[in-house]
Amino acid sequence: MQRIGKWFNTIRPKTLIISLVPIVIGIIYAGLTTSINFLLAIATVLCGISLQALSNLINDYYDYKKGTDKEDIMGNKRALAQGKISLSQMKKIIFINLILTSLLGIYLVYMGGLPILVIGLLSIFFAWLYTATPYALAYLGIADIFAFLFYGVVASCGTYYLLCMDMVLIKRVVAAGCTCGCIATMVLTVNNLRDIDTDKLHSKKSFEVRFGKKAGEIKYLLLTIMIGVASFFSLYRLNCNNFMSFIQPIIMLSASLYLYSKLRKAQGREYNKILFLTSLLNILFLCLTIISLVI
Repeated sequence: MQRIGKWFNTIRPKTLIISLVPIVIGIIYAGLTTSINFLLAIATVLCGISLQALSNLINDYYDYKKGTDKEDIMGNKRALAQGKISLSQMKKIIFINLILTSLLGIYLVYMGGLPILVIGLLSIFFAWLYTATPYALAYLGIADIFAFLFYGVVASCGTYYLLCMDMVLIKRVVAAGCTCGCIATMVLTVNNLRDIDTDKLHSKKSFEVRFGKKAGEIKYLLLTIMIGVASFFSLYRLNCNNFMSFIQPIIMLSASLYLYSKLRKAQGREYNKILFLTSLLNILFLCLTIISLVI
């Protein structure tokens, strides 16, 4: 049991909310259009979580090999850096996770066809490309783009298409996916601001390393504004005319601006709390969306 717990912690379970919420949003929106195939919906959720876990594992493996992850890092403790597992054990975990993801993916492709195959292959490819090569996305400063797409628009729209098989009405979920994508990018921004000094030492040229701490904070602020706009249109696209269509974006914008005010004053490990609270914006958005649709 202790060994299972150790392996489970290796996938960084606290981060999985980033992939879970946009998929659930896609399922909810699909449920407004058609009867949900619950087996397919569950498989989609599991595959999305498995893909992010795979990305986390590959990230940890290559960051450790490149020397970016050390025992005294300010973020969440990594199993490799802490010496809790070996490189060979990590390879086994990655292989098992890849097999699980592939099996789930085969079922989704069987049900959804070519578009789902393309999304799946690109997801695995970019999970590997994020840190695995000399031209890794995380080391070039362009990872934010892929965080926005794959933990937002692609996850929500892909889920909606898989359950509805309708490319025309998929526009209904784009704004909701953009909201989740903005939140995922904000989480990455906080992570990079926290690690800016360590990343400089290891030539990890994130956006924040390239353009500085102030630029990272401005990016976070711009994303908060985008959240307010996108969350409004997420309900507007559903012809949701109750008071929540105005309350939801106000709450999302207010919560994001509050975290921005905390971000500007943060130092060292204080970033960890802001990172966690930023990820909870996804849960807030999900809850507000559900309330908006049931009122």
